[in-house]
Amino acid sequence: MQKIEFIIKGINEKPISIDIRYIENKQRKPIIIFSHGFKGFKNWGHFDIIADYFAQNGFLFVKYNFSHNGTTAQQLCDFVNLEAFGQNNFSKEINDLSFVIDYIYNNANDFEGNNNEIYLIGHSRGGGISILKAANELRIKKLCTWASIQDISYFFQNMDIEKWKIENVAYTFNSRTQQNMPLYYQLYEDYLKNKNELDITKAATSLSIPWLIIHGTNDNSVSPVMANALHQINPKSEILLIEDADHTFGGKHPWHSENLPIASKILVEKTLLFFTEKYV
Repeated sequence: MQKIEFIIKGINEKPISIDIRYIENKQRKPIIIFSHGFKGFKNWGHFDIIADYFAQNGFLFVKYNFSHNGTTAQQLCDFVNLEAFGQNNFSKEINDLSFVIDYIYNNANDFEGNNNEIYLIGHSRGGGISILKAANELRIKKLCTWASIQDISYFFQNMDIEKWKIENVAYTFNSRTQQNMPLYYQLYEDYLKNKNELDITKAATSLSIPWLIIHGTNDNSVSPVMANALHQINPKSEILLIEDADHTFGGKHPWHSENLPIASKILVEKTLLFFTEKYV
């Protein structure tokens, strides 16, 4: 197993930390690029085990940290840069994914990757970003979303917008780390300014590539209703609801086992079948 870690520059020159996993065998491999969700990071929980699973099954698996997710290149699993977290927005995340795609596409041969077969996986908010990117990126051949959001406006539904505008900052509590994490008003301003480009419904409607939507029926963070809505928006998509699975498909951080939780095992097996064109 080859495991390579490096950094590229993202939006505003901020670093994007990337790791790549694959089995070296002198054969070009389809490429999977994975985008994490809100208050997430590339090494969260069982994501490394998931990456190894796809690598062992013949893929080049790429995962990365959004440049403004609150971690740093030195502390990949801790939210030590809350200022960057507060300055994050959806447009920056789309741009970060673009930088990653460009880099992987241009350097695929260095990692035995096949840049004619690039697939996206996105979890939660990263699912929404992946939908938006896949709709406007001809190099993406397949898409799989895990517990994806269906509408960015959902993110603001419980916010006191006027208070937020006046104070310029609101806070989201991270129950795992016990941190109050800032969200600056620029997040909402970016959404208003780029509503058309951030319209997941519009993007989902226009998708013509193979798309698999996976969601847990016991997801209390992003309702499985959103998965059904995405499928209705694009009936050509395929949908799988995993019974009793939660938002992280049984995973948590830190994850101490070498094995995947049951729901995540189903998740990766069905995703693998889809990417290898055997999904039923």
